[in-house]
Amino acid sequence: MSKIYILCVDDEPDVLEVIVRELEIFEDYFPVETASSADEARAVIRDIEKSGDHLGLILCDHVMIGENGVDLLISMQNSDFTLDTRKVLLTGQAGLEATVDAVNRASLSHYIAKPWSKDEVIKVVKEQMTHFFLRSGHDTLPYAMILDPMTLAKALHDGLGGDR
Repeated sequence: MSKIYILCVDDEPDVLEVIVRELEIFEDYFPVETASSADEARAVIRDIEKSGDHLGLILCDHVMIGENGVDLLISMQNSDFTLDTRKVLLTGQAGLEATVDAVNRASLSHYIAKPWSKDEVIKVVKEQMTHFFLRSGHDTLPYAMILDPMTLAKALHDGLGGDR
């Protein structure tokens, strides 16, 4: 069975460490990878694709040295491999224009403002991974214990494959 990854991108090592620690509850189901730049994130994404696995979710900071997070998320829209990947901008410094760009051009799935709460991040990751499964057609049963039951129930009730 192929793996479905979560990728966290931030150029601040301390922030990356906190995010990974907060996502530990997902590790038994979804391996969590990290990158400290847009270029490093692309390399991780290529490795995941080459291995035949999937990228379910990317949590990405906006303000980074080199290419910013919004531009990375926008570029992901040009790849069939990352088209279904859920994209979450995790930042305290994205201005309105950058956020609008992320929503309109990168199909941003969610925005989390820094500082965030652990409960908020866990809730958003559960919801977004659930939407990834519903949209991509992957079997949800092996992951039912970690996915968002309300989102699953609503999709089943509505007869939909998740949101866009």
